[in-house]
Amino acid sequence: MARFLCDAMCGSLARLLRMCGHDAAYTLDRGVEADDAVLALARDEDRVLLTRDRALASRVPDAVLLTSRDVDEQLSAVAAAGYDLTLDEPTRCGACNGPLERVPAGAETPADVPDPDAESVWRCRDCGQCFWRGSHWADLRERLPD
Repeated sequence: MARFLCDAMCGSLARLLRMCGHDAAYTLDRGVEADDAVLALARDEDRVLLTRDRALASRVPDAVLLTSRDVDEQLSAVAAAGYDLTLDEPTRCGACNGPLERVPAGAETPADVPDPDAESVWRCRDCGQCFWRGSHWADLRERLPD
């Protein structure tokens, strides 16, 4: 899986890439906005920069310039750049990018989360949020480029 850095204009894209299993850091989650700081973060963490900023993209050889504001078109641009966008086993937290672990059968979960005895549920090791293959999963599967 790829390691991405999504700039301030690509927060929704970061969440969707995480659902596809990619390590997708988001600059605003890191408190980073200035171009030089974004470039340093991408370099220091060996991440592919995803940006709508032409000038910023021109400063990074492997950056993916996203020309649309539409997140589905952004997903298509990432796929066209050669990155795999498939939905397999959830591995990354859509909220914080932390690693997920499967919640064992019989474990307690919040009231709004399916029973892990009946449905597969994953919990983020960093923020504790729970995930399962709900309607959002099916919606993204339909939206992903072929």
